Amino acid sequence: MITILSGGTGTPKLIQGLKNIVDAEDINIIVNTVENDYFSGVYVSADIDTVLYTLSDIINEDLWYGIKDDTFITNERLGEIGSPELLRIGDKDRSTKIQKTLLLKDYSLTEAVDIQRKGLNIKSKVYPMSDEDSEIKILTDKGEMEFHDFLIKEQMKPEVLDVIYSNVKPAPEIINTIQNSDIVIIGPSNPITSILPILKLDGVIDALKSTYVVGVSPIVGGSAVSGPANKFMNALGYETSSYGIASIYKSFLNKMVIDLKDENLKSEIGKIIPEVTVTNTIMKTMEDKKNLAKNCLKKI
Repeated sequence: MITILSGGTGTPKLIQGLKNIVDAEDINIIVNTVENDYFSGVYVSADIDTVLYTLSDIINEDLWYGIKDDTFITNERLGEIGSPELLRIGDKDRSTKIQKTLLLKDYSLTEAVDIQRKGLNIKSKVYPMSDEDSEIKILTDKGEMEFHDFLIKEQMKPEVLDVIYSNVKPAPEIINTIQNSDIVIIGPSNPITSILPILKLDGVIDALKSTYVVGVSPIVGGSAVSGPANKFMNALGYETSSYGIASIYKSFLNKMVIDLKDENLKSEIGKIIPEVTVTNTIMKTMEDKKNLAKNCLKKI
């Protein structure tokens, strides 16, 4: 059994490769929820939906958000009548979000996601990290901000001073899923806003210490492959490098996968992580995604 800890950009690419080389029923995905919120009256769990769309082969691969070939009639009309959306939500994508909003009146988030997973004929299991309302605040030189305000309204420009997480309980299946896994993969998502919220849940790190854990660095050559990971890592005192990623995960990581551009860091990382694999981690093609997945699954 393989479990993946995921955010919404880099890791779904790895999931896409993984599901092409192993049985989908052997894959569990635990997904960050701190960015979940209501927009235009619907519950948006962007990272979860990205994972669902990836597993059902309908993801918009240009953005790694939303559904491919979607239309934006509702989004555009809302702008025309004076209610522009902070997030650009497609019409088909909005249907998923409307359904989830309605389901949450009677079901937990875990149950709602499972209903949608089955509706999309997905064989892999998808778990939100928590059923409780979880959030993340970005403390900047302009004051405290909601994550999406920082990301979209402010275009990630303010200086980040700290990242503040809400204290929530793990969803019911999370700890057992990790403990019963043959391997856990920490995907190449933003370590501060996507992965750390999962790691901070009670019992998660202890569970990770009981199994074999592989981490894929989202930092290549000193820069994040996508998103503002650099600012967040610096704010929390971590070096923006694959070594910095290894420092975050060192208490439970058995193996670190880094990019060819970071081969010079292999020996330093090897001082804190038992095994270090150097390979191409930039996933432009399906072959890239499958090869990275194969490297993650290799054990000494």
